[in-house]
Amino acid sequence: MSVKHVLFILTNAAEIGPNKRATGYFFPEVAHPYEVFDHAGIAVEYASPLGGAIPEDGYDETDPAQLAFRNSAAIRRLNRSRKLSEVDVRDYDAIFFPGGLGPMVDIATDPDVKRAVQAAWEAGKIVAAVCHGPAAFLGVKLEDGTPLVHGRKLTSFSNDEEAGYAQADVSFNLETALRAEGAEYASADVWQEKVVVDGRLMTGQNPASGGPLAKEIVKALQGEAA
Repeated sequence: MSVKHVLFILTNAAEIGPNKRATGYFFPEVAHPYEVFDHAGIAVEYASPLGGAIPEDGYDETDPAQLAFRNSAAIRRLNRSRKLSEVDVRDYDAIFFPGGLGPMVDIATDPDVKRAVQAAWEAGKIVAAVCHGPAAFLGVKLEDGTPLVHGRKLTSFSNDEEAGYAQADVSFNLETALRAEGAEYASADVWQEKVVVDGRLMTGQNPASGGPLAKEIVKALQGEAA
């Protein structure tokens, strides 16, 4: 059985908003999925729009999964991320966008991100994101011009969650933007785990959903291998 590969596509944005709030990727939304993939024998590689080191946010050393990732070779590889424009996403079985506020700065609009999402989708790959990561899907259109998310079930960080977290820092609300492109959006109560699987489009609502989302990706990849 060949090894499956997942490409994490991460933000390069270290600050957001008029108050220049420090940000980056949200640490548990990489550490928890990584733990799941590593346990399942799935290889993880890393890319970002600019390549290189990745700013981080939300690290909690009392969380064993985060502490393990902090001390792993994997985080060293993450901080030598490949430049996304030099990566062919068709070489991977799935692409995955972790959240954090950083993606609202660059992942939401970066043209290489949009091309990567479209290429992965059209190649039949799994396309997944958690929390603010689904910002990657905004503006992505299929060959017929329809938005990728139109008529598809998904979730993301909710408006209710944003109201209590970073409303003053973000330039738009992700839930509202996804709905505007025709997504069939659903959410759980604030900060509660929720994962939505709509075929190859897989999304998680918030930090609590990162690990459970990765388990759904693993299930799908192992099903392909069976």
